[in-house]
Amino acid sequence: MPSTPLPSPLSRPTLSAHQELVHRLAQARRRHPGGRLVAGHHNVNHIVRLGWPLALSLGVRPFWTRGKFRTPLDAVEVVPRVWARESDVLSVVSRYLPRTPRCLAESEEWSLHAWIPGRALAEINPTGRVGPATMSAFAAFFAGVAGVPLDQLPPLPPDWPEEGDSDGFLNWLTDFAEHRVHRPGRRRFGALFDAVLIPRDAMPSFRRTRPPLTRRPFALLHTDVHRANVVVGRGPVRGRARLTVIDWELAMVGDVLHDLATHLVRMDYDEEDRTRMTRAWTEAMREAGHGPMTEGLADDLPVLLAFEYAQSVYADVMRAALSLPESPADAEYEEAARRVCRAMSRARQPLRLDRVPGERAAEEALRDWHAHAHATDAARRSRLAGTAGTGPIGSIGSIGPIGPIGSPAAAVHAAAG
Repeated sequence: MPSTPLPSPLSRPTLSAHQELVHRLAQARRRHPGGRLVAGHHNVNHIVRLGWPLALSLGVRPFWTRGKFRTPLDAVEVVPRVWARESDVLSVVSRYLPRTPRCLAESEEWSLHAWIPGRALAEINPTGRVGPATMSAFAAFFAGVAGVPLDQLPPLPPDWPEEGDSDGFLNWLTDFAEHRVHRPGRRRFGALFDAVLIPRDAMPSFRRTRPPLTRRPFALLHTDVHRANVVVGRGPVRGRARLTVIDWELAMVGDVLHDLATHLVRMDYDEEDRTRMTRAWTEAMREAGHGPMTEGLADDLPVLLAFEYAQSVYADVMRAALSLPESPADAEYEEAARRVCRAMSRARQPLRLDRVPGERAAEEALRDWHAHAHATDAARRSRLAGTAGTGPIGSIGSIGPIGPIGSPAAAVHAAAG
């Protein structure tokens, strides 16, 4: 079974006097009532002006400089997090990709990142085509990431596949989906999984029946390049859009075709743009001297795309269920059912499903799950309160949010004050 991340998240070593000062100033600034809140799946981000004392202590410009406080959420695990400290990855990547946001300070509860000016691609262009300048920038980004020296990155878990073992890497991902997503998720969502016709042996069957992969050199992967994780700056540079890719918490080392596959799926390109993006990626990788990493692309990319569709059914179905409020309207059930059906339809061929549920069947399954989860949550809260039948029932989604699969736009709103 895939191992847990190394080491414990945001473990705080002994601090120097200057670091203690930075920490106290940052903690005070984090509580500042102004700024914006950006809610993601893994973190809540609070964007504020740093102010003179904190900016000067960090050695950054004090005039209007902003920072982003990232507070991790207690999220259901649906994607691997190989390295617990995002700052360890950023400290390396920022030396090779200049527009990568730096981690300025961190504690056991939060981290402070440099804020990148611009607008999220999800805000500018939430769906549909992105254009050749943006694709060119994406391709250049992937080629740059592949050039980050692996020996400068944090240690990998002891069970990590050996260099170039593309088959072992995909097996590791498949085992993670089975042992760390599907099986733990069955406690809360098992009846729903069964009702929408997800086979109980979906991941073992995929691993057993998929074709073997070509060996390719490993590289650093971001694994989550989608519209909500891309900041668009002002004006193109040499014909390419000015893009900054943020949120490196899910970075890992492995087969670069996995990074391409997750990007193609989560951007939701149409077939024509998927072909264009794949061509741009291949050309950029080869021009950067990473030709061996593109070997076997024609045969292997479809396998990795199939894996993305297959493993995402768990997250997509759980997310659809957890999107339902305490007292859903018919329209909310219908929208959740459409999301379930879309996920199952995309996974039909990869999982070799004989049939997938229709929207009516999916809606009935969600209604049954919601009623059971609602009753279970009410009973649990009553037991905790010690007085049956009193107190608020609360949200059926109390198990926490789900990590990022797909390309949802981050919810942005002004903070109070």
